[in-house]
Amino acid sequence: MKICVLGAGALGCAIGGVLTEAGHEVWLVNRNAAQVDAMNSRGLVLRDAGVDRTVKVRATTTAQNVGVVDLVIVLVKSFHTRQAMEAAASLLDRDTAVLSLQNGLGHEDILADIVGRERVLAGKTYAGGTQLAPGHVIVGTRSRPTQIGELDGSRTDRVQRIAEAFSAAGLDTTVSDNIMGTIWDKLLVNVATGALSGITRLPYGKLYQVPELEACAIAAVAEAMAVAKACGITLTSTEPRQPWINAAEGLPAEFKASMLQSLEKGSITEIDFVNGAVVRQGAKWGVPTPVNQALVAGIKGIELSLAR
Repeated sequence: MKICVLGAGALGCAIGGVLTEAGHEVWLVNRNAAQVDAMNSRGLVLRDAGVDRTVKVRATTTAQNVGVVDLVIVLVKSFHTRQAMEAAASLLDRDTAVLSLQNGLGHEDILADIVGRERVLAGKTYAGGTQLAPGHVIVGTRSRPTQIGELDGSRTDRVQRIAEAFSAAGLDTTVSDNIMGTIWDKLLVNVATGALSGITRLPYGKLYQVPELEACAIAAVAEAMAVAKACGITLTSTEPRQPWINAAEGLPAEFKASMLQSLEKGSITEIDFVNGAVVRQGAKWGVPTPVNQALVAGIKGIELSLAR
């Protein structure tokens, strides 16, 4: 399968790296020239369980260098989705599928508006990646489930083929017939840890040592679950503590949430598509979300301080 990872940051490189090792023709698209140059010159270095290995990959700063592909995996930051997909039209032919594995809510509608709803697949992954240096990432893919599905919940041949290809590469992937529930299940994990990791600047190992942070995370998740219920979403999780536990399962102590990684780079986060989405949906359905409002405020304040 010819695959393009659109937005090959830490997670995109981790996924793209193992898919390359499985024999697929994978192109990693990242606007950062230093990242691309490092991967093309020496290969992509994956640190797995403390051991580094190098994978020869194809990397480029623009989708125009890739050509038509079978599958586009969208992993750009949420706020770049429209711009990135509009600039990647050259990747598409009649049968190209577009799969969002992004954090948060709303990407599928943005992608459908650009490429047509019939192309779009949705998914959520609990795999992780942490950038150590240009072209060097910690891989968190072992025993980390991924779920993908058609927007209408049908089980098509294409989504089954993609799931089988991912699983063969070591990405434990299943097909979901309740993809919005799947999206909300993953959102709960991001709600639990993303903003708290960003505000405290703590990697997972230290984040989970503070009982007060656990209590805050569980309260934020409980709000999100109440909002999901109001929206008519069927969740897998029934206890607010479970997403907090799921977030760190199988990941190393030095793993950093994507929001923290963004702040350390001096860039804005995806808070508007995670805790911010809970706040917006809560306002729509009349569900109070004070904890998530506070977490959004904290991240927004840090973003402003960095901008200055």
